[in-house]
Amino acid sequence: MTTVGIVTGAGRGMGLACARRLADQVDRLLLVDRDEATVTAAAKDLSATGRGAVVEPFVLDITDAAGLAGLAARVGELGTLRAVAHAAGISPTMADWRRIFTVDLVGTALLARTLRPLATEGTALVCFASMAPLLGGTGADPAVDAVLDDPLDERFLDRVREAVGPGIEDTGIAYAWAKRGVHRFVQREAVRIGPLGARVCSVSPGLIDTPQGRQESASHPGMELLLRQTPLGRQGRSEDVAAAVAFLLSSEAGFLSGIDLLVDGGVCAAVRTRAGRT
Repeated sequence: MTTVGIVTGAGRGMGLACARRLADQVDRLLLVDRDEATVTAAAKDLSATGRGAVVEPFVLDITDAAGLAGLAARVGELGTLRAVAHAAGISPTMADWRRIFTVDLVGTALLARTLRPLATEGTALVCFASMAPLLGGTGADPAVDAVLDDPLDERFLDRVREAVGPGIEDTGIAYAWAKRGVHRFVQREAVRIGPLGARVCSVSPGLIDTPQGRQESASHPGMELLLRQTPLGRQGRSEDVAAAVAFLLSSEAGFLSGIDLLVDGGVCAAVRTRAGRT
């Protein structure tokens, strides 16, 4: 049986670090990114290391339903879907609120829906979320959660704005709500694919030293305060997150599904302790 892995957002940063780890866990590895030059170079470099998997690039915008169907078809041609690291996403400084929701939450739901027919015993999926909703960026609002739980609804974006209000146009707020939606989606997806013997979890990175992370830090001075509050006293590295993802995708995590793994150096614990919420 030929096992197949997928890494989205694989051209750089945490996605590329995940690809390096996943190359040792599957026979064939598809690196997915919307930037053809970047993902092709990443596939070439990874192939040159002589790791176990045969690596190929796949150019795709994960919000493109037709393109996703092509990805699923390619997996079917290659073998059995074993592992998916869905690292593709955008952060608050990269787009407006609608695009953030479309990529980070709707794109996640589209990918999972498209790959669901390929899920089988041993298939594992990890979706990238964030620590943002865990730091008070969102609240427990049943009305908003009900909207977030249906990201493929035709009126989803309009319904989100109606539920949250005009504040959703703040991209930081939109990002936190979108990632809360990812947390909730993973829980629901675990129930859907569990009977197939398949698993899904999310991972929530904290302050990670990547180009995207540095761009956010430059635009949000408050992130420096979070760094000073981080108990481990440093930013995370892409490899820190990739190691967590590799574990969640491995057979050693075979009884973990529907959970979120927080990879933040302890900063959420520190913030909650200071706020008296422990």
